[in-house]
Amino acid sequence: MQRDNGSGDATPGSPSPTHGGRLRHRKRSSEVHPDVNKSNGANLLAYDKNKYKSMLVRTYSSLWMMAGFVFLIYMGHLYIWAMVVVIQIFMAKELFNLLRKVNEDRQLPGFRMLNWHFFFTAMLFTYGRFLSRQLVNTVTSDKLLYKLVSGLIKYQMFICYFLYIAGFVWFIVTLKKKAYKYQFSQYAWTHMILLTHALMNCFNNNTDANALLEGFLLPASLIAINDVAAYFFGFFFGKTPLIKLSPKKTWEGFIGASVTTMLSAFVLANFMGHFQWLTCPRKDLSTGWLHCDPGPMFMPASYDLPGWTPQWFSWRQVAIMPVQWHALALGLFASIIAPFGGFFASGFKRAFKFKDFGDSIPGHGGFTDRMDCQMVMAVFAYIYYQSFVMVQDLSVETILEQVLRSLTYEEQHDLFEQLGKLLARRN
Repeated sequence: MQRDNGSGDATPGSPSPTHGGRLRHRKRSSEVHPDVNKSNGANLLAYDKNKYKSMLVRTYSSLWMMAGFVFLIYMGHLYIWAMVVVIQIFMAKELFNLLRKVNEDRQLPGFRMLNWHFFFTAMLFTYGRFLSRQLVNTVTSDKLLYKLVSGLIKYQMFICYFLYIAGFVWFIVTLKKKAYKYQFSQYAWTHMILLTHALMNCFNNNTDANALLEGFLLPASLIAINDVAAYFFGFFFGKTPLIKLSPKKTWEGFIGASVTTMLSAFVLANFMGHFQWLTCPRKDLSTGWLHCDPGPMFMPASYDLPGWTPQWFSWRQVAIMPVQWHALALGLFASIIAPFGGFFASGFKRAFKFKDFGDSIPGHGGFTDRMDCQMVMAVFAYIYYQSFVMVQDLSVETILEQVLRSLTYEEQHDLFEQLGKLLARRN
């Protein structure tokens, strides 16, 4: 969603509230309080002094992000996974710094390291689970490496649990009498950050479960389209405020973005559905080109146009891919529900009286500011695929993963020989 430029309940020029020695001071908004303009309903972008300068900075950084995103899509699944990991690390850094107090941290050496210990333990747990099949498929040619990876996969859950318990014990041992409240609040805040990590991880789960288009590219693109459309419709036509949490957001921007997102979803799904790079699933960690037969989601079906179609219109049938109908559902969610992720983030920022989660992206704030709606969309895309798209049957990959997790190397070799004998008898 459009980035909230509100500054909470503080008025311009008022002293910044203290929070016990923050790591850094957040940028305070210099805009007029929304109540000042009650006569026209809101302090709209149309009345900002530096609106065009702000728009140019935002547009410039957006173009750079878009170019980088397209490049990573071209490079393939492995680079997309790496991009999501990098974004998660930057988000964690921004959120850790959000409620950090320098004075307390000085009295607790190693406390920041403990937070990162919990974070990377969660990363190992989630990525170890969904990358297990790709790892095994990648190292099958090397017997020693194969046995090592298989062992790590088999005991991955125990290893992660042991690491978490080690961090838990570390936390208890380092408790200090005068810092109990701060330490427990940071412990709870760290686990809230792990929740955002789990939400973002749905994107990589989506990419692992299915093709790049339906699992990652389409949902993420629809949120970006909705964000950009809401910004420009609100920028040029916005007059009616949408929600008090974000006085810059307007009904004109919301409705214009919804229509644009729905149309874009239907057209983009058809356009991207013709590229094998986006429609073939990746089954290992290689980066080579992909070739596969189009799945049922990308096989066009012909539909007759209704009888009231004008005679001058030469087409009597249209070809529509099944993925386009699913894209409409994703577009509807991206337009109506996902923006509430941005509203939640706006309310959170107002509650703690800061403008942005960070300043990593000029004109946009931090990575967390850009991912508020994406996290909501990632979870929906994963659940939608599991509920309405995925075929509920056993696949070769699923059976292979179970064999690798449950059987020893010798048992796997015995299974291979017996399967070969059965196939030879059938032939």
